[in-house]
Amino acid sequence: MKRQHLGLYAIALAILIVGLAFAGVPVQTMLFGLLVLACPLMMMFMMGGHGGHGGSDQQEQDHHTTGRS
Repeated sequence: MKRQHLGLYAIALAILIVGLAFAGVPVQTMLFGLLVLACPLMMMFMMGGHGGHGGSDQQEQDHHTTGRS
């Protein structure tokens, strides 16, 4: 997940909350939903930057072990 998209995610969340409020969903239900989603969302934001590290390190290691320039 890239930081440049965080603003769009915040806008989408605000639109969702306003839409649910206009649809008549109680505030307690929305808060419970946010609480349930808090753990997966935190995991996505915290681990989002770790997706591309494995491939480049492996390629660099292969480059050094084969002796190619």
